[in-house]
Amino acid sequence: MTDQFVQQAAATEPTSKTAAVVIGRNEGARLKRCILSLQDQVGQIVYVDSGSTDGSVAAARDLGADVVELDMSRPFTAARARNAGVAALPAECDLVQFVDGDCEVAPGWIDAARQFLAGHDDVAVVCGRRREQHPEVSVYNRLCDAEWDTPVGQALACGGDALMRLAPLRAVGGYRETLIAGEEPELCVRLRQAGWQIWRLDTEMTRHDAQIIRMSQWAKRGRRAGHAFAEGAALHGASPERHWVHETRRALVWGAGLPLALAVLALLLSSWALLGFAIYPLQVLRLARRIPSEQAFFTVLGKFPEALGALEFHMNRLRGRKREILEYK
Repeated sequence: MTDQFVQQAAATEPTSKTAAVVIGRNEGARLKRCILSLQDQVGQIVYVDSGSTDGSVAAARDLGADVVELDMSRPFTAARARNAGVAALPAECDLVQFVDGDCEVAPGWIDAARQFLAGHDDVAVVCGRRREQHPEVSVYNRLCDAEWDTPVGQALACGGDALMRLAPLRAVGGYRETLIAGEEPELCVRLRQAGWQIWRLDTEMTRHDAQIIRMSQWAKRGRRAGHAFAEGAALHGASPERHWVHETRRALVWGAGLPLALAVLALLLSSWALLGFAIYPLQVLRLARRIPSEQAFFTVLGKFPEALGALEFHMNRLRGRKREILEYK
């Protein structure tokens, strides 16, 4: 799938039947750019706000968006916000573009995605290329940009930005509102189980503004990912899906099990066991044979916050508790 879809896109579905749901909190100027990027591409824009204090609600209304303000006395999740946006759409809408408020939608993307769906009746979700707006600002932004660069074609899941058919989305019950992260892949598991496909096109879709400039932000993001891995595996880890089982296992082995085992061996047997920690730089070197060395280093280092998030999920699960959303901005 290439940019030919942008060039050949036709009005296969009336724009009035396509809406956009934007979610955000204190996104400032980024929210304005997001809404402006959608205005000529969809018939309706719904902005779902989660307790902003920076004037986002007024700004969205000034730009013509319908606004839904979430009741923040209930635990907030992005999944809950997206479901609230869908609930505000009129019955005549067939398609919805989901987008985070820190993203801009590329010109022509929605027409291209709509064209693809018109020719593929078994596809429920189509997404394209998400790029990082400022990868030069920090190593963490560059890591996000690399993370967005996933294979094109039929996929297992989408991210937060995607064009979806509303009928199958509603048929499977929408997003799972209790998830603090990883809600899109979990939704895609249920869609695929219902017989639908997910596709990624080699077409520019959105520009994302991560604004991750500190390691503490990056570590929180990794911790959230680990929590999502563990919760996703708990929900859909059985065969044939094995959803996020390997990701959870890698995080727990590399980020918790191995260092704990080496430390115990050093205490009980010999300090020579500490030499076993050399496996970490060796793993970086192994990964650097197929990905950039910077990315390889942070992939290995990232297993520690991921393990923390996974362990946190399992501890809370044993106690019958649910963790509230973990924000890194």
